[in-house]
Amino acid sequence: MKKKRSGKRGWTRRKRKPKSPFPLIVLVTVVAFFVLVVTMAFVVFVTWLLIKAGIFHFPHSARYGLTFVLLEFALASVFVGTIVSFVVGRISLRPLNKLIRAMNQLADGDYSVRLYFGERKIGRKLADSFNKMAEELSNTEMLRSDFVNNFSHEFKTPIVSIYGFARLLCRGNLEAEQTREYLSIIEQESGRLAEMATNVLDMTRVENQTILSGVKEYNLSEQLRRSVLLLEKKWSQKELEISCDFNEHMIQADEEMMKQVWVNLLDNAIKFAPEKGKITVLIREHPDEERQEDGTVAVAIKNNGPQIKEEDRKRIFNKFYQSDTSHAAEGTGIGLAIVKRIVELHEGEIRVESDSRETAFWVELPKNRQP
Repeated sequence: MKKKRSGKRGWTRRKRKPKSPFPLIVLVTVVAFFVLVVTMAFVVFVTWLLIKAGIFHFPHSARYGLTFVLLEFALASVFVGTIVSFVVGRISLRPLNKLIRAMNQLADGDYSVRLYFGERKIGRKLADSFNKMAEELSNTEMLRSDFVNNFSHEFKTPIVSIYGFARLLCRGNLEAEQTREYLSIIEQESGRLAEMATNVLDMTRVENQTILSGVKEYNLSEQLRRSVLLLEKKWSQKELEISCDFNEHMIQADEEMMKQVWVNLLDNAIKFAPEKGKITVLIREHPDEERQEDGTVAVAIKNNGPQIKEEDRKRIFNKFYQSDTSHAAEGTGIGLAIVKRIVELHEGEIRVESDSRETAFWVELPKNRQP
């Protein structure tokens, strides 16, 4: 169970409890009871009027007279009750029929449909829930469509490069330096293809995973240093300044999965950092008030790249989402979704902070995550 932690960088995840359907059951019961009472009152009133007017009178036998009255009362109640129930049911079920039609439109792929049931509390809640669901489905469909377009573009570019340079190599008559250059380009583009395929496979794997089987204690600081060195070629090409602001920190987690988190975040920071920019990696511990050996570890990966808009920050961890639609930066919009899923599997949290000076991705993890 997560403990509430105060402080500038602290936050608590609160799970909403499912609401009981009891109020709806009470409403249905009250409506049915109301229909029954109104029906009985109406029949009694009509019977009383008929008796007062002398139109209706008992037969000679009191026993048969009472039976006759009860039978007439029952038949009249059923008849009037059926009519009243039909009218009331038709009115009360109108929103439900409207909801069914809207659901059918959603099933047919029309995500623009919206509901409005007036200002009544129950109707407003139902309409708000449906409209939110329709909007989420619309956004998901739009992201999937964008992903297909982006992935097609990213996939096609290296294939065209590989094909073109392979043809040049097949023709021969090239100098040794040109041959090495073309082979280097083919190697780079092949690496891009392999990386894209790996990201798609990783996304599928972590989405279906619910249990961490490789949790162990290891040196988080050393892992971050190795991740930085792994990407040395990329940040050296852009002449970036790398600053590692941390001491030695141990953590219990899945080492391989967390390596994927840091490499993704560092690669993202390098990609959007300006030439001769700066990347900072820092670690901060937040000890538990009751048990000092517990608590959380927060890792921040920062760069002085362009500010991420608030609208993009809300959706940046969604699958397939890319804030840069011009394809100026390579990617398929899967990396950060993988990162978020891995962090969630470790019962941690991730957030992004961005202003005109720097952008920081914060990952907060429990220090002693038990398997």
